[in-house]
Amino acid sequence: MTLARRMWLASAALALLVGAAFTALILAVSAQREATERESRSRDLTTASLQLEKLVSDVEAGFLGFTVTRRDSFLEPYNSARRLLPERLTVLESLAADDRSQRELARQLRDRIEEYVDIFVTALIPNLRQEPRLGEGDGIAQAGKTRTDEIRGLFVRFRAAEDRLALRAAVDADERTSLAVLVGAIAVGASMALITLFGIVLARSIGRPIRAVAQGAQRLAGGELSLRLPLEGPGEVGELTRSFNEMAERLQESHAVLEQQNEELRESERMKTELVNIVSHELRTPLASVLGFTALLLKREFDPATRRHYLGIVDAQARRLAALLEDFLDVQRIEHEGVELAAERVDLAGLLDEQAQLYAAQSPKHQVELEVAERPLTVRADPGRLAQVVGNLLSNAIKYSPEGGRVEVRATRHGGNVRVDVRDEGLGIPEDQQSRIFTKFFRGDAGATGITGTGLGLAVSRQIVEAHGGSIGFDSDPGEGSTFWLELPGPNGESTTTTKEGG
Repeated sequence: MTLARRMWLASAALALLVGAAFTALILAVSAQREATERESRSRDLTTASLQLEKLVSDVEAGFLGFTVTRRDSFLEPYNSARRLLPERLTVLESLAADDRSQRELARQLRDRIEEYVDIFVTALIPNLRQEPRLGEGDGIAQAGKTRTDEIRGLFVRFRAAEDRLALRAAVDADERTSLAVLVGAIAVGASMALITLFGIVLARSIGRPIRAVAQGAQRLAGGELSLRLPLEGPGEVGELTRSFNEMAERLQESHAVLEQQNEELRESERMKTELVNIVSHELRTPLASVLGFTALLLKREFDPATRRHYLGIVDAQARRLAALLEDFLDVQRIEHEGVELAAERVDLAGLLDEQAQLYAAQSPKHQVELEVAERPLTVRADPGRLAQVVGNLLSNAIKYSPEGGRVEVRATRHGGNVRVDVRDEGLGIPEDQQSRIFTKFFRGDAGATGITGTGLGLAVSRQIVEAHGGSIGFDSDPGEGSTFWLELPGPNGESTTTTKEGG
């Protein structure tokens, strides 16, 4: 169980105990308050019933006095009581509304009192005035007494029932108060015990593992990377120890990785040496041709046609050397300074015409076909750098289709961008080499097939295109040729990575 869960459970238990104590206190207070309210209501009911009973007695006394004397002055208590009876009856019923049995007794009292006052007494008074002899004898008095005795009996029952209800409520309140006090005392005692136990657990289960982690961190900082702490402690404390061990393990692994990286750096130096050897081989062949044919021309006299032929070879090999050196210089400049662009409005259609004618003249075995969707096809670019990219793509298309064939160049507009596709029917690119095709110095199987080059052209081309805010890519099927494409923003596009602009 995690430390957080343990603390949460302990806190929850403590909260429950404290809540139970407070709840018990509230229940005790509530029980006493209910008992007080019940006692007050019972007192009010008793008072209301006594007042109502007195009014009935006044009605009875006034009626009996009038019956004997036939004098209206004796009806004064009756008249006063009759005016107050409806209000008193309503008060009694409202106070008795909470208990069903008392509510029923209050209703019976209303019925009997109204029957006695409104039907018996009130109806007899006019008759007694008209018939003086009607009241002689004990008949009317006895009939009235029977009714009032029944009413008084109901009052006695009502007050007795109310006394029982009040007593029962008081006993129930005392019992609930006693139980609430007991529960509260138990909850307080348990809370104190839980707090004490929680303090002991914190001191023993957390303090020692944390001290061990702190000491281990000092030893780890001192270089003891193989240090591992024993797993101990609850929840997050144990997780802290495991995290410390994982950190130590990762530091040890990182140290091993650094050692491996140093080995890779040494390997990189070795590869650079090999690269220099490869490049020197690429330089040696044209340089040997230049030196050899120059020596022949200096030592011997040739007819004009032969001399011109040899000079053409020297010129071609010298241009090849210049191109190789330019590629290396481009790479160095781009790595240290970025791509410098002089952006201006360029008719890409005209630039493609020039490059297609130039490279078509260099390889009689290839047919360079150009298709432009519209003219002019304007972009904002550095014309020299853009010609370098197109030249690299055409040169690769020719070199990597050594058997000859068609090289198709197509330029179209896609929305606000201009797209150029260069397709050849050559060797294609093996799938396992396609992810590295834009890597510097990567030439795949070109060296084994005798195709010359440094592996820099595509890497430089991608940086130039991206500096123009465009993109470059390819599609290739091994053995069926490749299609290299580039997209550039239109004349209103902006270069996102240029370092220099001109007009």
